[in-house]
Amino acid sequence: MTDCRSFWVAEPGRGEIRSGALPAKAVDGVIVRTLASGISRGTESLVFQGLVPESQRQVMRCPFQEGEFPGPVKYGYSSVGLVEEGPPEVRGRRVFCLYPHQDRYAVPTDSVVPVPEAVSTERAVLAANMETAVNGLWDAGPRLGDRIAVVGAGVVGCLLAALAARIPGTEVELIDADARRSALAARLGCRFAGPEAARSDADLVIHASGNPAGLSTALRIAGFEATVLEMSWYGDKMVAAPLGEAFHSRRLTLRSSQVGSVATAQRARWSYRRRLTLALDLLADPLFDALLTGESRFEDLPATMARLASTPDGALCHVVKY
Repeated sequence: MTDCRSFWVAEPGRGEIRSGALPAKAVDGVIVRTLASGISRGTESLVFQGLVPESQRQVMRCPFQEGEFPGPVKYGYSSVGLVEEGPPEVRGRRVFCLYPHQDRYAVPTDSVVPVPEAVSTERAVLAANMETAVNGLWDAGPRLGDRIAVVGAGVVGCLLAALAARIPGTEVELIDADARRSALAARLGCRFAGPEAARSDADLVIHASGNPAGLSTALRIAGFEATVLEMSWYGDKMVAAPLGEAFHSRRLTLRSSQVGSVATAQRARWSYRRRLTLALDLLADPLFDALLTGESRFEDLPATMARLASTPDGALCHVVKY
């Protein structure tokens, strides 16, 4: 047994670094020394503030979570580290794991996925978000030449927009209330618009803002018989979906997407591991460095998480260095 340190939400609104004992490596396991982890700000802010509804506490558990919502709980799922002990094929390699914020950990070997050489350690922390974006596009089913609107320029929204813009013939508009996202949209190959200026008659609308007002925008700009894909998760908030006015006459489809299950269209052939491997491969593009907007030390995580949960000020993916 050796020591390790991890970040815990001790109670809603308060985090702390705790020390503990790291068990010896299992026969079929690895010991990983963390290099960096990423804060999935939307979900982790809800967890930090104790806003996971009781009905969803089991669904929202992450693979190596300890404790229970609302706290104390050890939560997180974007860790990149170096394998210190394990089978020869992964020993000494950088790997991604759906593990909370902790400086060293022991997991089964099949829980880690090697990080491609072309992907930097910092960019690799986006893998969980990229996996969500991939699954969302599978659920959305965009087609060649579609006019696609993505409402919400957070990390997942930006990844969705960037991937959709690579489909031949598509016109992608990234919509956000923060005008500072305009330059980022251009880098991702998309148009940019504020909610009031968003183009109408979209073939496909993906909502990822986490704000009920964004859902209203998504439904307003969808074209006849278009699909509105809802990717936001609101925690314990009740959301009023505006299904009056032209919702029925335009015969809109409103459907959900969530990364916990592989999209129906791919489920027969794709495992979670294959999907995560694809996400890491897609991150070879240095374009995605634009989504890394902050960095801090692991030791500072209690203050960092409190700040990001209360006053994010346009933050995208925040990288924690160990």
